[in-house]
Amino acid sequence: MGQIRIGISGWNYAGWRGDFYPKGLVQRLELAYAAERLTSIEINGSFYSLQRPSSYAAWREQTPDDFVFAVKSSRYLTHVKRLRRLAGSLERLLEPLQPLAQVGKLGPLLWQLPETFHRDDTRLAEALAALPPGRHCFEFRHESWFVPEVEGLLRAHGAALVIGDHSRRPFQTRNLTTGWTYLRFHYGRARDGAYGDAALRTWSERIEDWRRRADVYAYFNDDWNGHALREAARLRALVTAT
Repeated sequence: MGQIRIGISGWNYAGWRGDFYPKGLVQRLELAYAAERLTSIEINGSFYSLQRPSSYAAWREQTPDDFVFAVKSSRYLTHVKRLRRLAGSLERLLEPLQPLAQVGKLGPLLWQLPETFHRDDTRLAEALAALPPGRHCFEFRHESWFVPEVEGLLRAHGAALVIGDHSRRPFQTRNLTTGWTYLRFHYGRARDGAYGDAALRTWSERIEDWRRRADVYAYFNDDWNGHALREAARLRALVTAT
């Protein structure tokens, strides 16, 4: 049976203060508070700028021993360079992560591609070949990528196809390409983009099925109105109860 880790994308949101975070909780203690209630968090700040090793070291100390961080790769590599010539840039991305890697708290690296990036098998193959050992997953946002040939490339390199759930991307598949999978809950089918209880029950059944053959990482990215927090907690309870 695979491991299941359910969490949120980021933790530093002003709208959560006084709601999820108790009134008066100082900002530097928010990660520790969230980590007591979750098993993983996806770091999004790394997408916008390189984080200092000291930041990762601090986050390491603020979380339980069995906690794991997923890390979103730099948008410079995914949106500017668009996966071109990764080999020379990877060290700058990976070196600051060593404080997490040294204690087993570094989970998958997420490679989120822009919606305007159409399928390019050659570029994807070159990027996959350049990646160092570890868990890497790719989130495609243009429908041209969702073909067997791309899944075959991911499978050959042990990389996961991200299951990015969004009502505007009905072409997203839910296929596993390796011994683990990565879910991102972006926008549900409720009027305000939330995931209702029926939807979460359906996802819990899928997760239980996948865990028979794979580890599962799942993160809620619908941070408005505190949806992500409530839904992550509810999904965890549903999975635990089965």
